[in-house]
Amino acid sequence: MAETWLKCTECKTEIPFGGKHYLCSVSTCKRSKMRLVFCSVVCWDSHLSTVRHREAWAEDAVAPSREAWQRELAAQAADAEPRRTEPPPHGVRPPVGSSTPVVRRVVGEASPQVAASLEGLTLSEVTDKDVLIVVSKMKKYIKDRSGFNVSDAIAEGLSDHVRLICDDAIRNAARDERKTVLERDVPRARR
Repeated sequence: MAETWLKCTECKTEIPFGGKHYLCSVSTCKRSKMRLVFCSVVCWDSHLSTVRHREAWAEDAVAPSREAWQRELAAQAADAEPRRTEPPPHGVRPPVGSSTPVVRRVVGEASPQVAASLEGLTLSEVTDKDVLIVVSKMKKYIKDRSGFNVSDAIAEGLSDHVRLICDDAIRNAARDERKTVLERDVPRARR
């Protein structure tokens, strides 16, 4: 780690301690875990093509000195060390660790008519029957665009298309190891 602080996120050029570099103005790119740094505005600009920020700019920054960087690393290591405590008394369970996601479930009862119509179906079969589009807006769009009337039956077919697009977007987000589906995950509309 001679005189190199970090490497440019895009081109891997070494950025020296105390050297000038650029940061992305978006808060998610500034996180200490992410630590995106760029040696030039050109490298920062190439980063924009992959992340699709709505509004962003390059911010001038100066790398820390070697001593300041070592203090920062030591502080991060101290925060990462697990805190030692006395073992809990016999029969008392420790709280669930933060690595386990907390899931809140609100369960209600369906009306008798709905419950009867859904009896014997799996959850995926039930959700696959939901209409995922706003039928009134779809009808208005078609009427305004062409003057045609619209059958209610096409809502299910369009919902199936929306499901396929959503499934593709979910796969794209999972491929990037994200738990959030972003605009870039949705396949482009064909014309």
